[in-house]
Amino acid sequence: MNYQRKLESDNAAQLAQSRRDRDISGDYPPPGDLARRADCERDFRRFCETYFPNAFRLAWSDDHLRVIARMQDAVLNGGLFALAMPRGSGKTTLCERAALWALLYGHRRFVCLVGATEKRAGELLDHLKTELTFNDTLAADFRQVCYPLHRLENNARKCVGQLFRGEQTRIDWSADRLTFPTMPDDACDGANVGGSTVSVVGLTGALRGQSHTLANGEIIRPELVILDDPQTRESAMSPSQSAERAAIINGDVLGMAGPGRKIAAMLPCTVIRAGDMADALLDRQKCPRWQGERCKMLYAMPADEKLWEQYGRLRAESFRKGGNGSEATAFYAKHRKAMDAGAVAAWPARHHDDELSAVQHAMNFRLDDEAAFQAEYQNEPIRLEQGDGPTLTADQIAAKHNGIRRGMVPVGAEHVTAFIDVHDSLLYWTVCAWSADFTGWLIDYGTWPDQHRRYFALRKAPRTLAMLSPGAGREGSIRAGLDALTASLASREWEREDGAPMRLERCLVDAGYVPDVVHDVCRHSGHAAVLMPSRGIGIGAAGRPIAEYNRTQGDRIGFNWYIPKPTDRRAARHFRFDANFWKSFIVARLSVALGDTGCLSLYGSNQDEHRLLADHCIAEVAVRTVGHGRTVDEWRPKPDRPDNHWWDCIVGCAAAASLVGAALPGTGAQRTEPKRERIRLSELQGRRLRYVG
Repeated sequence: MNYQRKLESDNAAQLAQSRRDRDISGDYPPPGDLARRADCERDFRRFCETYFPNAFRLAWSDDHLRVIARMQDAVLNGGLFALAMPRGSGKTTLCERAALWALLYGHRRFVCLVGATEKRAGELLDHLKTELTFNDTLAADFRQVCYPLHRLENNARKCVGQLFRGEQTRIDWSADRLTFPTMPDDACDGANVGGSTVSVVGLTGALRGQSHTLANGEIIRPELVILDDPQTRESAMSPSQSAERAAIINGDVLGMAGPGRKIAAMLPCTVIRAGDMADALLDRQKCPRWQGERCKMLYAMPADEKLWEQYGRLRAESFRKGGNGSEATAFYAKHRKAMDAGAVAAWPARHHDDELSAVQHAMNFRLDDEAAFQAEYQNEPIRLEQGDGPTLTADQIAAKHNGIRRGMVPVGAEHVTAFIDVHDSLLYWTVCAWSADFTGWLIDYGTWPDQHRRYFALRKAPRTLAMLSPGAGREGSIRAGLDALTASLASREWEREDGAPMRLERCLVDAGYVPDVVHDVCRHSGHAAVLMPSRGIGIGAAGRPIAEYNRTQGDRIGFNWYIPKPTDRRAARHFRFDANFWKSFIVARLSVALGDTGCLSLYGSNQDEHRLLADHCIAEVAVRTVGHGRTVDEWRPKPDRPDNHWWDCIVGCAAAASLVGAALPGTGAQRTEPKRERIRLSELQGRRLRYVG
């Protein structure tokens, strides 16, 4: 019995000692400079200058002052604010400090930091944690927040046990959330912001359901959202991903405050590509409620271009010889007045130590890479090459839907064709239905394996052919995928609107990548009568059109396609077509109004469903070339080389439609069924005897 009492006594003593060790009130520092803190409460600029002098070392530019005022207004009064500043101008740093200003003074109790990716969002939170635990000036004036955080020593496990005067501080110190300590009023120096929270999330992550419960049971939701560069270079290059991210921002993000509550939001961004998400949100005509601000490095270019060209040559020559460009700087110093004439630099204090002015600094960026300068420092990117041939926008293509459900063949269709584009990790495919006059309907498309998501890129496909064939090599996994996909497409009955079942008449398989595998699959498949290897060839103005090819016995030449006689009796016949012609042909079909002869339309009634397909269809540009008396649109990938695989598939489907008999009136192509050779019975018996022999 005595032992039991002693054990209980020891446990109680240890528990009491543990509580004393976890209680941080004994070392609580005295109040800091409360007058200094009060001076910054309604002045965001003064807050930045007072508490973060090392982050803002250079004199403010007029742009900075205008942006700071806009941020202050957004925090205090709400509203939306999109901001594009030259890279390196400190827009992210300003937004991070705006978050601290809003939280520390209680202007906003819940701030959500949204990054382009979850990793980037986590980095933003780390920056805030660093300031709150290591900034001595902040620690002195905001002791009620900084001291308990500092005592965690970056150890999240101490959060649950931390006490102040015997009560839990309720800190949350995790990878995606920071909650300020709950402290008694008399320890807060008149500014109790206990329970205020900042969370982080990637733009495509779990945005919905952000909330926090205070110690008194009140539930709070995000009141201020800061979206830091919410697009990646990859998403900026994709109109569909740009549209998706804009929809997420205008929907999920702006709805985070909950019903009946108005949210404040700041969006610091960089325009990467003309028409990308940032470009759209900054456009006050398209998105007036975001009140976009575009700041530039140079608001006016120097007038004397010849002197700057000479400067550029001297600078480049210096670097080629292993120098540091000092010869060019000496030239600039000598002619500075003339070279600066007409130029207007946004931030006069911004230049390197070995440069003489902000104008020289900006022009050096321009000389190094004009495209990057225009995008990242002027926020007016150079538009990508558009070509001078036929063009359509992604919006025009995605909107070309006909209201027919997916997989249904329209009643006017007579032919169904398919095309498969082959890659290491995925097989892209499309199925189209066609009338005799080349009116077309895209009735289905996808990848093998299916990605189960609306937006993805080939190089980042989450599900690949290799996953379906563990242990198989590259060719083995492609072969297995082709066997499965061709069997699925060729064996399927496609229902027509009048109830008639239809099957594929022809399925072309791209043989440009792994020809041996494709030929073998087409030759030995149980659907060999439908399958045919194919190859698109780009015939330019200097090339000979297919119609002028020399026909030999066994060849078959059609409307910008031909099927040569096999050189090997064991080889499958293969289909070749003029890719340049058929790409222009498809653009023309997509340009025809719904209901008119020769129109190509997409299934469904929701254009958002076809955004990624539309991206593929605008991934190339047509450059008009002339040669040998012909004018030809030669199709080339855009400079950023986006995915174009469904585009290739639709083009292949159209060429296959011509093969099975579709013909557009007025093109000179004749709708003819494949010529059937008449053979006498005696000849057939003779052939059989020769084969047996």
